[in-house]
Amino acid sequence: MKDLVAVAVGLGLVLGVLGTELLGLAASGLVVPGYLALHLHEPKSLAATLAVAFATLGSVRFVSTFAIVHGRRRTAAMLLVGYLLGLLTGEWSGLWTATDEHATIGLVIPGLIALGMDKQGVVETLSALTVIAVLVRLVLLAGGAELPS
Repeated sequence: MKDLVAVAVGLGLVLGVLGTELLGLAASGLVVPGYLALHLHEPKSLAATLAVAFATLGSVRFVSTFAIVHGRRRTAAMLLVGYLLGLLTGEWSGLWTATDEHATIGLVIPGLIALGMDKQGVVETLSALTVIAVLVRLVLLAGGAELPS
């Protein structure tokens, strides 16, 4: 599975850079589309990840109304809040199930998505992210990769 993750992240990097250069839209952090492509068959995890990303975006924007949160501080705040909320989501998922099926995809991914939404807009980021993640998954499937379904 580690090799598949490496290939998916690599494809996500290449397609993400191409998408950014051709369309001018970034798909959040460069590693995000590859990880999401591997989890497209888990709608609850996708929903949890997006919920945490939106909560992160709202939290940091709220804090920035009374604190100076720009540049590196904003990036760090997005990643830290996303990480902490992702941890909480993982803890809460244990309340109703013994698996991680409701937990976020990774701990840094929600913060990266929130950062992308903050920089270029929600619709733009989610559109680019969806297209690139689906393309990565299609390329993996076309290449004969055995993906969970």
